[in-house]
Amino acid sequence: MRDQDSEVKPRPSACAILLAAGESSRMGQLKALLPWRGRSLLEHQVSALREGGADRVVVVLGHRADDLRPLLEGKDGVSWTLNLDYLQGKTTSIRAGLSALNCPALDVILLLNVDQPRDAADIARVLEAHRAHGNAVTVPEYRGKGGHPIALSATLLPELLEIDEDTQGIKAVVRRRPESVQRLPLDNPGVLLDLNTPEQYQAAVAAAGT
Repeated sequence: MRDQDSEVKPRPSACAILLAAGESSRMGQLKALLPWRGRSLLEHQVSALREGGADRVVVVLGHRADDLRPLLEGKDGVSWTLNLDYLQGKTTSIRAGLSALNCPALDVILLLNVDQPRDAADIARVLEAHRAHGNAVTVPEYRGKGGHPIALSATLLPELLEIDEDTQGIKAVVRRRPESVQRLPLDNPGVLLDLNTPEQYQAAVAAAGT
């Protein structure tokens, strides 16, 4: 008879959701295809998340999905899902990503937008701190201002699947449990970087030296 106590349990896993479904209307061109450090922004983000500790990355596509899928094909630990309702708001993309998660022994969900370029090292710090302290939510910050990626406990999954635009989505989930939100100070303003306009993009490229 097999000793149940000797069975090897699956290692806890982290799964990242990368939101890349929007129209990029303010940018004037598709953000996911913008050059960033020698490759597309989409490819950079996927690699940073994987190198930062995500066992799998689910990319949520919508607008011009056919142009982005080829950049994801054949990448280890990377899959994509299509959100046909992306025009109805970001929460629809988050729910689509959550519904497509396929991470055995999932314990952490990382959430990031494609237009928020991040370093793998900062992603790793967020993931490590989240696991070390056991809070429901971990938010990186720079000089008191919250950034991304956000780390969420997998125990919140049922609640996260119910978010919508009317209740402010993820913000509402975070606000319900202030006692279990960890604010992680990082000495890198890059955790606040958000590329919405051509001016922001050009400034970020100049600052990064890419």
